[in-house]
Amino acid sequence: MRRRFTAPLAAVALSLPLTLISAAPSSAAPADKPQVLSSWTQTSASSHNAWNAARNNRGAWSAYGFDWSTDYCSSSPDNPFGFPFQTSCARHDFGYRNYKAAGTFSAHKARIDSAFYEDLKRVCAAYSGAKRTSCNSTAWTYYQAVRAFGIAPAGADSTGQAA
Repeated sequence: MRRRFTAPLAAVALSLPLTLISAAPSSAAPADKPQVLSSWTQTSASSHNAWNAARNNRGAWSAYGFDWSTDYCSSSPDNPFGFPFQTSCARHDFGYRNYKAAGTFSAHKARIDSAFYEDLKRVCAAYSGAKRTSCNSTAWTYYQAVRAFGIAPAGADSTGQAA
């Protein structure tokens, strides 16, 4: 009779570790979080559109634990001279905050700043003539400001850069 129970018990014992290994803690972010973050912080319009769609449906991305907080354009106007830069500033904040949290801000800062500038230029493309020229000049000024003064919010990243 002993043999009859040995095989089923052995099967249960062998399957138990596989079940425990495959069960991830519910608080763990999906493994593709770095790839998703990267895809939403590129310079392309499709990257911006994908980020904005996710921003408008944050619940679907809650498992990733992204920081969606923003102060928009910080101490600069969100809509300088009537140009709606607020969403561009929000995506810029998203990149800064999430790469800072990942400890890799310095490695991604230049691309995040470039994506910001491309976003601003797409805003300006909606205008024509002198209004477009003025918008592009303002976009350039905002871009130069973040290149020179943009820092990781609330602390330092893994390289010790002060915020």
